[in-house]
Amino acid sequence: MTTEPQRFEILLVPEHVKNRSGAPEPQEDHPLRSAVVEATGATGASGYPRYTGEGMEADIDPASRTVEALLVDGYELDPGMTALIAPEPRKGTGRKHQ
Repeated sequence: MTTEPQRFEILLVPEHVKNRSGAPEPQEDHPLRSAVVEATGATGASGYPRYTGEGMEADIDPASRTVEALLVDGYELDPGMTALIAPEPRKGTGRKHQ
């Protein structure tokens, strides 16, 4: 049995997000798109486990929670965008998906 997470939520966000006052804000608060991806059991070209779902195919390093490679609807991520793994919900709270 594997100890690697079987599911992650990927957030696509602009690399530079600022609020109205011009101060930087946490990027995960402003995703332009998100997707829940599940482990396929395969290893991607990057050497990390492959996850797919909702139009995204990603190689994710489960130890560092870093997206190492990503295709969105079959295409590479546009310049100026970055992919983050959504923070894990704290115990006793749930993350709402819209």
